Amino acid sequence: MNNKLDLLQPYPFTKLAALKKDVVPADKPHIALSIGEPKHAPPAFAAETLTANLDKLAVYPATKGIEPLREAIADWLCGRFQLGKVCADSQVLPVNGTREALFAFAQAAVSPGSKVIMPNPFYQIYEGAALLAGAEPHLVSCRADNGFKPDFDSVPAHVWRQCDLLYLCTPGNPTGALLDSAELKKLIALADQHDFIIASDECYSELYFDENRPPVGLLQACEELGRSDFRRCVVFHSLSKRSNLPGLRSGFVAGDGEILQKFLLYRTYHGCAMPLPSQYASIAAWRDEEHVRHNRALYRQKFASVLEILDGCLDVAQPDASFYLWPRVGDGEAFARELYRQQNITVLPGSFLAREVNGENPGAEYVRMALVATSEECAEAAQRIREFCR
Repeated sequence: MNNKLDLLQPYPFTKLAALKKDVVPADKPHIALSIGEPKHAPPAFAAETLTANLDKLAVYPATKGIEPLREAIADWLCGRFQLGKVCADSQVLPVNGTREALFAFAQAAVSPGSKVIMPNPFYQIYEGAALLAGAEPHLVSCRADNGFKPDFDSVPAHVWRQCDLLYLCTPGNPTGALLDSAELKKLIALADQHDFIIASDECYSELYFDENRPPVGLLQACEELGRSDFRRCVVFHSLSKRSNLPGLRSGFVAGDGEILQKFLLYRTYHGCAMPLPSQYASIAAWRDEEHVRHNRALYRQKFASVLEILDGCLDVAQPDASFYLWPRVGDGEAFARELYRQQNITVLPGSFLAREVNGENPGAEYVRMALVATSEECAEAAQRIREFCR
């Protein structure tokens, strides 16, 4: 077996199961706020399109995906991020969800012995991808005093010089923090200076609160710099959160055409082509915005209700975007364990999403709450949390 597998830590939900193992929860209906799995209804037209194309299961799909899907994605990118042009043939690559692609990308983009820079706390796929590619993760803490954004100024010059890949997550998981255009441009300049690739995980980009101020994306920052080739920059998007279609396993990578050409070569060996029925359902989803606006409205209502209930009893604020709350609770693991015992609510300790660096785990005092349950369940959970905090 690959001895690098020994470097991987248990997944956060494995740790959560161990934390809860010997706890007998209160005799109340369980409410799960731990996993970021959307529970809103997916658009009916996506399922209808999927079933209408089931006959295409008899065809081997191409790794590159069909042209109509790449064109739908390119059109969506241009409209959403104010891009002049995205080449559907060379700058877009459909993938089976961002999780699969974020992991695979490091295997294609990273040289053994190099550095992979990532936020801390983080989506654990970044760390596993770096380790199995033979690279060394360099974790950049996201603290309250920096708006929960990675403190990139703290990265030493020699780490930037050794960097092959920088993982971004904006809006951030678990904090919901956003990187603005100026911050993205600063990172692009560093990528030019030190010759590394920026991989921006933007799968929460469509879950925001102000319809007139959508989050900025990495390719948008490139466009503002006049970099229509998106040199050294790639973005990852998904239908899981945007369209409540996590089971469709559909997303895309877009950006630098030369990088994507090599990533496509890797993927032809990787064996990860998206089934044609899923591709046609994806076209329908990327071509429609009405269901996405409705989705955002549902989250806005839940955040407003939950934050009103929690006001004054928990150190928490509305994030910039995403569907997570990141409250400061003291000891996150103790809070999560006792909340489960007393109220039968599951939340995820922040320490499970971060790593200790220089004696500090930046997630240790926090828990992540995913407002993915129904509005009624989220409100009920907030009431129980208020009672627990008393």
